[in-house]
Amino acid sequence: MTKRAESKYKINRRLGINLWGRPKSPVNKREYGPGQHGQRRKKPTDFGTQLMAKQKLKGYYGNISEKQFRKYYEEAVRRKGDTSENLIEILERRLDAVTYRLKFAVTPFAARQFVSHGHLLVNGKRVNIPSYLVKDNDTIEVKEKSKQLAVVLDATQSSERDVPEYLEVDHRAMKGRFARAPKLSDVPYPVQMEPNLVVEFYSR
Repeated sequence: MTKRAESKYKINRRLGINLWGRPKSPVNKREYGPGQHGQRRKKPTDFGTQLMAKQKLKGYYGNISEKQFRKYYEEAVRRKGDTSENLIEILERRLDAVTYRLKFAVTPFAARQFVSHGHLLVNGKRVNIPSYLVKDNDTIEVKEKSKQLAVVLDATQSSERDVPEYLEVDHRAMKGRFARAPKLSDVPYPVQMEPNLVVEFYSR
């Protein structure tokens, strides 16, 4: 098992949830944390509940660093409208998140690696920055030389999840479009996300 997979499963065990809804998650068999004290259950405090909400959201997007996640929160505060909805929109605009949603990769971790290795074109130009924020109507395409990679073909043929309605995709051409900004209710999270608690955590 790779370090990347181990890290992914550790996040699931630590949080006690199947964060990405994958059938191989260890939480499917053991719904408690790792270690000898993993089965102890304490009533969470308000702080603990808010922290858990933050860790879930950070973890889901490939375990984003605290520094970068806080920057997204600050940007969400600056924008007009509901801060929690703004935060979700920013996270969903990340190129690695869009790559995962378009089913060009099987996990957010794989999507980040796929982008970093330069396999994607945004509006015809190579972009290898996973945190690059995609704009409305941007086209995202797998590079011609990468379209027959086994990891891409496996991902597009997977029946584990569907492409959400705010994206358009043609898997035969390996090309997609970011049609519109999503709301929280549009995002197909396998577990309940509570960005309002994340906002409360940072605004303490």
